[in-house]
Amino acid sequence: MQKIPAHWTIQRSTPFFTRDNVPEALLKHHNTAKGVFGQICVMAGTLTYYGFPDENNHEPEQVLIVNAGEFITSAPQYWHRVELSDDAQFNINFWSDPDGRKGRLLNTASSSENRADSET
Repeated sequence: MQKIPAHWTIQRSTPFFTRDNVPEALLKHHNTAKGVFGQICVMAGTLTYYGFPDENNHEPEQVLIVNAGEFITSAPQYWHRVELSDDAQFNINFWSDPDGRKGRLLNTASSSENRADSET
């Protein structure tokens, strides 16, 4: 996993998500935008993170289990999706260079789903 550069800051944080309110886009093939790291912080339960080599490949190259009290980072433009345990609770911090980042934080595989891009 790549490290978030030391001078980058959190540009936005999501509310806490559970199985009941997680945006559908996070459960599907998506990536963070260019110049944006996603930091997934699990507060309760378990989150499974599936990482993919590109937009068209749906066979994961990595599968990571993230337990309560742990976090992982998703590098800019890295394709991934998540699955949640029944009791999972998590949020996402979006990190970027404070001097150079404006606009969208994540991209979905389907342009018809891009409405979620501005919400997440």
